[in-house]
Amino acid sequence: PVEVLKNILLNHVVAEQLRYSRFKTGYKNTAAVSEANGKPLSIHIEQINMRVTINGESRITRGNIMASNGIIHVINKVIPLPSLVTFVKADQNLGGLFQALTRSDLTTDFVSILSTAPSKSPAPFTVFAPTSQAFTDLLAELGIQRLTSIDEPTLSSTLTYHVIAETNALSTDLSDNLQLNTLGGPVTANVTGGATITDGNNRVSKIVQVDIQANNGVIHLIDKVILPN
Repeated sequence: PVEVLKNILLNHVVAEQLRYSRFKTGYKNTAAVSEANGKPLSIHIEQINMRVTINGESRITRGNIMASNGIIHVINKVIPLPSLVTFVKADQNLGGLFQALTRSDLTTDFVSILSTAPSKSPAPFTVFAPTSQAFTDLLAELGIQRLTSIDEPTLSSTLTYHVIAETNALSTDLSDNLQLNTLGGPVTANVTGGATITDGNNRVSKIVQVDIQANNGVIHLIDKVILPN
């Protein structure tokens, strides 16, 4: 469909003149919009030793083709509209979360759920995504060496506390003492002094990056894993 094609093409455009040497690991907004809320889609850039990859799959093979109104960088694959899983898989800072979501013994297929099209229930989603360091800190907190040491029911329950269904909640939607109903149960958001999430164990997770917008929801990065009550 024309509108879908238009959005895919716009997902290859950033309203900024970025030379190849200025690509840094992180997120930018594209000219495409999310079906979840009409806001600009995010794009993940991974730059390692001057090798630049977009959304974990499309690599720049030729950079800095200068035009009168911008710069073109040639890539080896079309960049699809990203789902939440696209970013969790692409962002090395979310490697611990991707490992948890894809553990082979999980009885819930979190990857399929978080890949749900934006027009279908239970999408869109709001995901509070722990960084890899958050998972490292969790293992130390629990006194264990590996993620595989956490039993399946506990891991599955833990993951549900990081997802809100049928809601694309941006950082501007958060407020003090706001109860958020995750798939696992309630947690509390606060914004005074910096945005945080408090779980039922009174453990406080700082929100360290906000509003990573996918086509079927939004991700906020947090520095501590939320645990079940």
